[in-house]
Amino acid sequence: MRKSTGGAARGGGSRRSEGNRHVKNFQDLDFFLGEELIADPYPYFDALREQCPVTREKHHNVMMVTGYDEALEVLNDAERFSSCISVTGPFPGFPVPIDENSDADALIAEHRDSLPFSDQLPALDPPAHTAHRGLLMRLITPKRLKENEEAMWDMADKMLDEYLVPGRGDLIRDFAGPFTLYIIADLLGVPADDQEEFLNTLQRDPHRTGTVGSTDSGKAMEHNPIEFLYEKFAAYIEDRRRNPRGDVLTSLAQATFPDGSQPEVIDVCRVAANLFSAGQETTVRLLSSALKMIAENPELQRWLREDHDRINNFIEEMLRMESPVKGDFRLAKVTTTVGGVEVPAGTVLMLANGGANRDPRRFENPNTFDPQRSNARSHIAFGRGIHTCPGAPLARTEGKVAIKRLLERTTDIRIDESVHGPADDRKYTYLPTFILRGITTLHLEFDRTEG
Repeated sequence: MRKSTGGAARGGGSRRSEGNRHVKNFQDLDFFLGEELIADPYPYFDALREQCPVTREKHHNVMMVTGYDEALEVLNDAERFSSCISVTGPFPGFPVPIDENSDADALIAEHRDSLPFSDQLPALDPPAHTAHRGLLMRLITPKRLKENEEAMWDMADKMLDEYLVPGRGDLIRDFAGPFTLYIIADLLGVPADDQEEFLNTLQRDPHRTGTVGSTDSGKAMEHNPIEFLYEKFAAYIEDRRRNPRGDVLTSLAQATFPDGSQPEVIDVCRVAANLFSAGQETTVRLLSSALKMIAENPELQRWLREDHDRINNFIEEMLRMESPVKGDFRLAKVTTTVGGVEVPAGTVLMLANGGANRDPRRFENPNTFDPQRSNARSHIAFGRGIHTCPGAPLARTEGKVAIKRLLERTTDIRIDESVHGPADDRKYTYLPTFILRGITTLHLEFDRTEG
């Protein structure tokens, strides 16, 4: 990218972080339940990493892993670290103590069912994880992904036909949310007649205070859209097993574990529901962060319009700078070390994607947004190891399709200052959670192409 465009892209993020770095005592801030770090957690991650890439925070006794190599060490080791608390972390934590004398595997097996969301794929350990992931990979085959991509272009245009007419609107509510929901519904074969029900149920309040990881811990488990998805997919699977129709849901119903055995209906529902909910939510965050960056930086926007092939690496750098998931959690099964730091058995670790992806030992000038960064794709926004996000190819394609069509169908995209304020005093509201990273609304103005 031209130097002037790179300067525009660098604008807000690093300046804000540098400003915050000198005014906060980060050890006194509660990352998990406090509100001070919701809008900008990156100076906190930087401060922890500068102290040590593996540092225990004092409020909830969580070992924060903010270094890139250290995060990979944990992500790639399912023998020493369990994923049973992957999506909940310290709340409620593990129900009984684990120390160096414990049989951690036996305790995890005994208490797994008491842990929230422990039946979801990210929270499973081998061998159950191996079987369920194998089932998922039988559902999202290259052939099915290719068919799904072909549908994306038409769906993007259908959504933009309505979204672009007024010349302004909330990207998340009016485009990104519905677009990603319809795409994942198409991938899983949800009947067209039911897709509106999915949209109304799952998007009616897309920024629920009950999201896992909410800073309002009293409401953190109140609303569980997974139950809706279980109910719907159970009915689909049972029907297609009785009455095969040669459609995608029939393939879903007839899919087998890698060993050839037929899964229980609930096993298929869990895999489908996890792909649906996790994939849809995180891709919305990717799109909103990407369009915010484009709208805030006119030179970057012009640069992308000049050559749409640049969108792919732009997306990778966007994932590095604003990972939709702030981090994953692991439970140390044995007393061990990470990056040379002792980690006692029973320790809860947070692998902070937002910290690892800005580790200066891996990424030069890490707080600078550089859409030409040569190693941007080495980010860990999609995890690593056995839990690498299986929907990553889908998310990347959705991002490419949505951004390209928005650029093709507009001549200019701007932040709506009547909602978010002027350039020197922007106001955005971020999801109040220690799991997801993203804004709750993004109001844009745009000039449409003619014709």
